[in-house]
Amino acid sequence: MEITTDQRAGVSVLTLSGRIDTAAAPDLESDLTKLIEQGNRKILINFTQVTYISSGGLRVLLATAKKLRSPGDRFGLSSLSPEVHKILKLAGFTTIFSIFPSDRDAVDQWQ
Repeated sequence: MEITTDQRAGVSVLTLSGRIDTAAAPDLESDLTKLIEQGNRKILINFTQVTYISSGGLRVLLATAKKLRSPGDRFGLSSLSPEVHKILKLAGFTTIFSIFPSDRDAVDQWQ
């Protein structure tokens, strides 16, 4: 899995590619924790190029959502691939996370 991070109007956007499996989940968790510790309180994860997410990856998403619960905090997912959307839906996570069709939709809504 590869992770690239950029800032868009005060939102940290992580673009992931590959599989978020048991081996990759700790790297994602580490990157998210560093962003939060640096004061980034609006985080969006782009899933366009992700074909799979394991239970370990789902746990990382839940842990991040719990860390970003203060007023003004935002955490969301965008551009879900059909495979990832299916996994999130089966796990019941589509009602837990804010899911956006694109990065721009999330950034615009969070302004």
